[in-house]
This record gives sequence, structure tokens and C-alpha cells, in this order.
Amino acid sequence: MRIHCKIVVIAVCFGVFLLLYFFGGNAADDPPLKEVEEDNYFPKFSGLRNNVASKLTKKTLDELHIPHKQPLTYRKVSKVSSRGGNAIAKSRQRSDMGVGWPASKRTRAEEVMHLAVVACGNRLDETLTMVKSALLFSIKSIKFHIFAEDPLTSQFEKGLSQWPHAITNKFQYSIYPITFSVGNAEEWKKLFKPCAAQRLFLPVILKDVDSLLYVDTDVLFLRPMDDMWSFLKAFNTTQLAAMAPEHEIPKIGWYSRFARHPFYGVTGVNSGVMLMNLTRIRSTLFKNSMITSGLSWEDLLHPLYQKYKNHITWGDQDLLNIIFHYNSECLYTFPCQWNYRPDHCMYGSNCKGAEEEGVSILHGNRGVYHDDKQPAFKVVYDAIHEYPFEDNLFQSLFYPLQTKFLDTVNTLCGRIPQVFLKQVEKSMRTVYEKKVVRHVRPPPK
Repeated sequence: MRIHCKIVVIAVCFGVFLLLYFFGGNAADDPPLKEVEEDNYFPKFSGLRNNVASKLTKKTLDELHIPHKQPLTYRKVSKVSSRGGNAIAKSRQRSDMGVGWPASKRTRAEEVMHLAVVACGNRLDETLTMVKSALLFSIKSIKFHIFAEDPLTSQFEKGLSQWPHAITNKFQYSIYPITFSVGNAEEWKKLFKPCAAQRLFLPVILKDVDSLLYVDTDVLFLRPMDDMWSFLKAFNTTQLAAMAPEHEIPKIGWYSRFARHPFYGVTGVNSGVMLMNLTRIRSTLFKNSMITSGLSWEDLLHPLYQKYKNHITWGDQDLLNIIFHYNSECLYTFPCQWNYRPDHCMYGSNCKGAEEEGVSILHGNRGVYHDDKQPAFKVVYDAIHEYPFEDNLFQSLFYPLQTKFLDTVNTLCGRIPQVFLKQVEKSMRTVYEKKVVRHVRPPPK
């Protein structure tokens, strides 16, 4: 009997041991949580890392449909290069980096934003700095359409190819020659500044592009281009382009005091930042002062120039003002902080939007990036120009920018530093948050 009891006890103990081993083993096999990779953009002491972490609460994860105890994994990035058409094209394409399931389970065509710039003469470095600023903060991919004189083509290719792969994966670009479809090319080329009139012909040349943002070479993005791109959704059914007013105060505005031709609204508009729905422009007949019937965009340009060429001062910008004077229902105007120029601060601060929200797009016209007339503008340009890609954004861009701004506080435009710095800091915060959140997704099944 004793032997029988011992056998039963041993069998029971062995059964319990197997059960413990089975359940304990399965638990041990669960993969541990993997931390997000060390951040190269923000220092641990900046406080932003804790700020973002505090937002990744259980509720936030639920809203993103992310299981709370799944390992963090990373999505591979693909590169594709192409060459085609008459333009010299270099393209980089990246996979969708958003939060979600693996690409095989969830695919979505990524929207690409289009940005055009015209560069002639000594505008190479200035243009590359503009492109750099657009890439620093933007979220969606960007296709750059660069119109340049022949000697600059190889220099652009060389400059863009030297950037890190992590950056070149975020954009595509095409380089086009300077061309004018109607009228005398040499005459157009010399209108106001070298090649500036090229922007008038973008709807004619870029026939396969639906919407486009044009900027001058002396423009810097201090927040994601995505935010400017979203103005396209604000257009009503008749609007096909968007620009900012030339001035906020009519009594000191140039057009309201000196223009010898029709212009838009009370103060005119500035064309250094111009958002366009090219499809609508190509399909619209524009009212004008020359004939009673409307003219297409391409048919309108040359006769309009011939009529007003002895009365315009600012070249292509004046022609755009004349067009939208007669077609005011076609223009959407965005606030001054989206095209912030020295005129907004050198006569006293007169851009309320910039005072409240900070500058979104900085436009350094009058050559202020390259002289000492407005040091606040030059400080921002130099900081972005000298910033090495992939370095810590706060340590290598924002902190030096803050420090150098101390030398400008006694100048006309530098006396309100937060106007220039507010959106830069906010944009860096956004970059960091997306860098953390976008890597979070469930593992493949």
C-alpha cells in the first residue's frame, strides 16, 4: 500500500511540474518590449523626449489601434531612381512611414507635394538652402521642379547627391531648362530679375502636375510644407491660386502709393510664395482689359505684357496682380506669416499673424540674407545653411540660432525674437513626435 501511495504522489507531482513548465515556458517565450532607437535629433535633457512619452498613454495607443504590449519594429525604406522626359530627373521614393500594419496588409498611395523654383546666376547656394529647409520639417514626400540655366544643372545634381540617403529618400527632383512658350525669350528672361518670368509659364510646361507651390530662391520654410499644401483644400470652386498681400497697411504699401497699373485688392499681392491648382488654371478663361471674351492663361501672357510693359516695375509679379485684379474671384489670400518679409518688421511690426503664431515661411527679399541690413533674417538663413543633416536639430540648429539672435535684439526686425523662433521650435517638436510614434506598429502575423 505504501509503495502504491508513493507512486501516486510521484505521478501527481510530475503532472504539476509539467503544467508549470508548460505555462511558464509560454510566458518566457513572449518577446520583450523593444525600446525606440536612440534619438539623434533631440538631447535627453531637452525635455521633449519626456513630453512625447507622456502623450503615448493607453488612450493614445487605443486611438492609434496599437496593442499596448507589442514590440516596436521598423519598416524598410526602398530607393528608386529614374530618368525620363526632357528634364534631367533624379527621383527618390520612400515607403509609407506612418503608423499602421505591414505594407503587405495595408497599402496606400502616398501623396506627393510639388514645389517649383527658378534659379539663375549666383542663386545655387540660396536655392539649395531653400530645398534643405523644406526637407527638414516636411512630412510627405516632395517633388522639386528646378528650372535653371544650363551651367547650374550639374552643380544642382552634385549638391543634391551629396546629402545623406536618409534625406534623399524623402524627395524626387527634376531639372528643366529655362524656356518661354510665347513671345521673345530674351525679353522675358530680362523681365525684372533674371529668369523670374519663368514662373508665369509653369502651368504650360508642367502639364502633368495638378497642383504646385512656387517659391522664390530666397524663401525658407520654418514649418512643414504640408501645412501650406493644405491651403489647397481651402479653395472654393472658383479659386485657383493663393498668395499673400504685398503689405498689411495701405498707406505704406508700394502698390497703393506708386502703381501705374491695376493690382489686386487694396495693397496688391506678393508672388514670392504662390500656391497653384494648375489644372484649374489651364482650364480657365481669364477676363482682361484687352478683349471682351476670356483668354486662356498661355494666350493671355504675351499680349498682357505688351500692353503694360512700360508701366510695370516688379515684372512678373505686376502681371499677376493685373490678372487677378480682373479675376479676383480666382485668388485665395493667405496670411502674412506665410510670406514674411522685411517690410513686415522694418517699419514696425505689422504682421499680427506672425506675432501670434510665429513666421511660417520666411522670405528674405531685398538680399537681406547676404548683407547686414536685417541681421535677424541673415541669422536664420546662416543657421539652416550651415546645419549638417542628421545632426541633433536642437544642438546644431535651434540653440545656435537662439544664441545668435541675442545679437539682433536691438535691430528693427530682431527685437521680437519669438516671431522668428516660435514655429522653428514647434516644427522640431513635431519632427520628434513623429519620429517616435511612426515606428510603433504591431508585428507581422
